[in-house]
Amino acid sequence: MCGLAGSLEFEPATPADTLSRQIQGMAETLRHRGPDSGGHWIDANAGIALGFRRLAIIDLSAEGDQPMASHDGRYVIAYNGEVYNFPELHQELIAKGHGFNGHSDTEVILAAIVEWGLEAAVGRFVGMFAIALWDRREQRLSLVRDRLGIKPLYYAQFGRHLVFASELQALRAHPAFQGSIDRDALALYLKRNCVPAPRTIYAGVHKLPPGVILRRCADGKIDLAPYWCLRQIAEAGQGNPFQGSEQDAAVELESLLAEAVRCRMVA
Repeated sequence: MCGLAGSLEFEPATPADTLSRQIQGMAETLRHRGPDSGGHWIDANAGIALGFRRLAIIDLSAEGDQPMASHDGRYVIAYNGEVYNFPELHQELIAKGHGFNGHSDTEVILAAIVEWGLEAAVGRFVGMFAIALWDRREQRLSLVRDRLGIKPLYYAQFGRHLVFASELQALRAHPAFQGSIDRDALALYLKRNCVPAPRTIYAGVHKLPPGVILRRCADGKIDLAPYWCLRQIAEAGQGNPFQGSEQDAAVELESLLAEAVRCRMVA
């Protein structure tokens, strides 16, 4: 299952040892999601900290541990999920000259981002994922959630701190966390038996919407940019309906379902 956590401090002032303890404490709350190993990475000068708990599935070796840096050193990633088409991307990236130390999809994700850029790479990923990516060159944090929001990712800004994690309890472990209840969210929970996205039970804490990239630059600006929209996909399908017979549609549907099951069997 795995779990990620992190923080970005605008106007960094937290010492490296304190930042390290903070991110380890956040990640430790996610041990149940990743019992196999844990890790963290910090850059106190930039105010960034990434933590991770790993459930090893694809590559059981230490080569798949996270947070992981790209081969060129530009990017550092903490990623929860599976990219099912990573073997095909792996072969394509090898042909483009990329090298790999292990066999994890995480390493392929990083190489794809190096090769095509974040948004173009994410558009090619088939899978479920929550990604926290730090660009060391641009001093920019990006948070990404899969198209349908299968993998969870929460974020909040408290003062000069942006905190994010796979679960709310990891956010609560950060010293800047403010835990006031969102009364409107509570009313929605009592009415619908759930808290609809992007709200959470806590005021100021949000679920990152599906199919969205959140970017936060060193100047503190936050931008939410969709990279995929279900409505647009549905409207495109209505505008270009299937032209075959009902039997042709059944054959095509069976083929699509078989391919969907096949790629998910990679784990």
